[in-house]
Amino acid sequence: MNKGAVQRAIEFGLAVNAHIAESSVFARKNYFYPDLPKGYQISQFEIPVVQGGVVEFFLGDEKKSVRLVRAHLEEDAGKSLHEDFIGQSGIDLNRAGTPLLEIVTEPDMRSSAEAVAYAKELHKIVTWIGICDGNMQEGSFRCDANVSVRKPGAALGTRREIKNLNSFKFMQQAMDYEIRWQIEQIEDGHAIQQATVLFDPDTGETRAMRTKEDAADYRYFPDPDLPPLVIGRDWVERVRSEMSELPRVMAARFVKDYGLPEYDAGQLTQSKATAAYFEAVAAASKQPKLASNWVMGELSRRLNTDEKSIETSAVSADQLGSLIVRIADGTISNNAARQVFDALWTGEGSDVDALIEAKGLKQMSDSGELEKNH
Repeated sequence: MNKGAVQRAIEFGLAVNAHIAESSVFARKNYFYPDLPKGYQISQFEIPVVQGGVVEFFLGDEKKSVRLVRAHLEEDAGKSLHEDFIGQSGIDLNRAGTPLLEIVTEPDMRSSAEAVAYAKELHKIVTWIGICDGNMQEGSFRCDANVSVRKPGAALGTRREIKNLNSFKFMQQAMDYEIRWQIEQIEDGHAIQQATVLFDPDTGETRAMRTKEDAADYRYFPDPDLPPLVIGRDWVERVRSEMSELPRVMAARFVKDYGLPEYDAGQLTQSKATAAYFEAVAAASKQPKLASNWVMGELSRRLNTDEKSIETSAVSADQLGSLIVRIADGTISNNAARQVFDALWTGEGSDVDALIEAKGLKQMSDSGELEKNH
């Protein structure tokens, strides 16, 4: 437990519009942990530090929202290693005891695609506010997915929890496999047993690790050695005043100030760098909708093809702004603009007007000029 961990919990709570508990309590989870030296885990159970909240995101162009139950502080466990030791397990204790924020949602997601879109939005939030580096391979950000199936209108089915998914791709594969498997089991007349399962990326299958315990099986009780965590309102307000503009707040501002559709605003606030680039292009061109179209379209296509980040874009925001000015004032057509963009991207030239001139791309709009040339 340390002050930095609590501050990050407060920042997350504020980012998702949750309630920050003035007093929260630590519990012991007395389920045997072979990868924690003391054999049990310290967590929060009855009164977590962050309560409620909501995460909004787009699935395609449909707006979705997922309600959060809570986010609680607990200690991370170590890591059991099975593949390097024949007939025995190794324990890597490097992570054991480090603070962890576990975020729990309501069962609001209805497909693997929706769950992955939610996880990506969550990833964006925690990296944006700087409480996590988001590295999934190293375990800084990882997901457990509870999956259950039901017929339309029926009650929620029995869930199985897929543990420690460390990439969005595996997350989708694991859930898709698990959904198919559960449906087949039910259609064959078998009941689903609550269980914890692991996903094997090599086979693309999930396999049961243990039948799942409910809260009662963890035998939670308030940790007798730890006092309640008390967070003063002044601390929360200080954190709030120091936080940078949140993605959802920035997206709302883009809609209001630039007249952008909600979808565009959501896409442009996927990262701070993208948002800053767009705002620079909009300022240089005074054409926010065109700026949005070019950043989300041509620029993003080029960045993906060349596997570049927007920070290392070969075309600067000022250059793209100048190009958009020439489209808006009718000097060049959209097709000609793509040619100029290509030339800027490949370094053939750096000045928009000089490239338009050199390539003879100017459109004629004066009828007298047209007749004379004809």
